[in-house]
Amino acid sequence: MKRTATILLGNPLSVLGLILVGFVVLTALLADFIAPYPDHAGAVVDFVNANKPPSAEYWLGTDVVGRDILSRIFYAYRVSLGLGIVVLSIATPIGVVVGLLAGYIGGWTDYILMRITDVFLSIPPLVLALAIMGLLEPTLLNGMIAVTAMWWPWYARLVYNIARAEKVEGYVLAAEIIGGGRMHVMFREILPNCVPAIVTKMTLDFGFVILIASSLSFLGLGVQAPTPDLGSMVSEGTRYLPDSWWLTVFPGAAILIAVFGFNLIGDVLREVLEPD
Repeated sequence: MKRTATILLGNPLSVLGLILVGFVVLTALLADFIAPYPDHAGAVVDFVNANKPPSAEYWLGTDVVGRDILSRIFYAYRVSLGLGIVVLSIATPIGVVVGLLAGYIGGWTDYILMRITDVFLSIPPLVLALAIMGLLEPTLLNGMIAVTAMWWPWYARLVYNIARAEKVEGYVLAAEIIGGGRMHVMFREILPNCVPAIVTKMTLDFGFVILIASSLSFLGLGVQAPTPDLGSMVSEGTRYLPDSWWLTVFPGAAILIAVFGFNLIGDVLREVLEPD
């Protein structure tokens, strides 16, 4: 733990990543207290202050109905982080279990599970999510379902490759010889050796989940108004470019900050947890 902290704090990129992610998390958690106009996260209309550029009163400007963009970005971060947590909390266990079963048991179990996984992996992630959302009502819950459906196969493939390599190691054979059952070997012996790779991938994926969710919202298939969402804010702003540039630039920059921050931390964790 001390070594990990030393490496993280000693790497300028990891420090930058921690700052960016910390900013995103804190603004999402404290949005009710730090947002200049908390009520603007809902169905508020203020045409007197509509479409105002950045100023001392509205730091990032207002949208076409007069809502403060900075306040809406803070609340949009809350939605994005919640989506990322839920999606990875569901997709990761499913992928891990599938990968462990296929990698350790092998045979027909391996063939069936990994062919199903390959089918999902053969479809571009965004296309699969669009197909699912096209069949469902565009709500936050259905958005989570769509993103989860496209994410678990990556964890299944990752854990499968590790489990296949680990099951011939001496510690696994020793556990089998002394009578360890399949569940014990998979979840008590092999799984701990998969954790570093899983944690690294989850950190990297968090930013990509936010990006995919924003892409769905940009296309009108994600979070619906009046709930603030970064993707839908960018989409709405594109209709008023280039004159009202702040409607698009600042929500887009907010997405960049979140994705870039998680990617920086993920890259450093890869070096720490998976040394060559």
